[in-house]
Amino acid sequence: MIAIDRLTKDYGTGPVVRDISLSVRPGAFLVLLGPSGCGKSTILRMLAGLEAPTAGTIRFGDRLVAQGGALSLPAEKRGAGLVFQSYALWPHMTVAGNVDWPLKVAGMAAPERRRRVGEALEMMGIAELAGRHTGEISGGQQQRVALARMIAPRPPVMLFDEPLSNLDAALRVEMRHELARIHAETGATSVYVTHDQVEAMTLATDVAVLNRGRIEQFAPPMQLLDQPASAFVARFVGTPPANLVAVRDGAWFGHHPAPQLAGRTGLAMVRAEDLRLTDSPAPGSLPAERIEVIPMAGQWLVTARVEGQRLTAVVPRGTALPDRFHILLPDSCPTIFPEGDPHP
Repeated sequence: MIAIDRLTKDYGTGPVVRDISLSVRPGAFLVLLGPSGCGKSTILRMLAGLEAPTAGTIRFGDRLVAQGGALSLPAEKRGAGLVFQSYALWPHMTVAGNVDWPLKVAGMAAPERRRRVGEALEMMGIAELAGRHTGEISGGQQQRVALARMIAPRPPVMLFDEPLSNLDAALRVEMRHELARIHAETGATSVYVTHDQVEAMTLATDVAVLNRGRIEQFAPPMQLLDQPASAFVARFVGTPPANLVAVRDGAWFGHHPAPQLAGRTGLAMVRAEDLRLTDSPAPGSLPAERIEVIPMAGQWLVTARVEGQRLTAVVPRGTALPDRFHILLPDSCPTIFPEGDPHP
């Protein structure tokens, strides 16, 4: 288990990680998800032992590995493997040499090292590249080398810092499957940093959504969609993201009363698929002006301006879309967040 308690990091200009606490059960796959600058990579670097926390503690099982202001345990003694966004491979070494290096540094005997290197290369499907230099292979193959190097020492904790961001879309899909397989086969506890919610939703057992150095919500992936804890989570998680519609005193936009709003005020979460379009006024509909239409598989993603706010709807392809139409908001009671709740 990884236990983080009141973890804070301040570089002198204000905290970038603010009083974070969470527990990761053994064998879980935790994804730290959030926009650039939210503190997720800083948390990973503190887990890896590359940064010291300003305050708080980190434990791997019953071992205290970091405590406010000092590295309690050096990075090389934490039993954590790390894959960087840049792969950090040595170009003067062969593929096998890269995978072998951390084993050699750890003082492992040569016969065991050769066995571990062979197993790791086989596991990643790149055994035939063992004698090649890393500059001679593709980006996807380099990613596999970096993963093989991480798993060869058999770490109980695996850390990933946006490892797929340099790959094209097709390779990202392939490598997501590989990462899930590696996690399942090794049984390690994994912590994965990304701003890509597709990676988060497909890989994670648990997701911590971060915003401005704080955790907005810590939950299984589907709970983030079904029960977002804040307007930020509702807007950040989901494709397309949820609409946040202003509600004042029980009325959409303050002057379109609706019984399901019952005198409430705040930001109502309305999913794109819950909006309906009509070419003529109907009870409860609001006039809308088309801004953009994006074709999707069998659907259109329509962005329209309603009462000065942009709303997004998903409608069947073939729906009539004149420049001006009407939007029907749902007649069920929506989740309503406080007005001051920050959102992207």
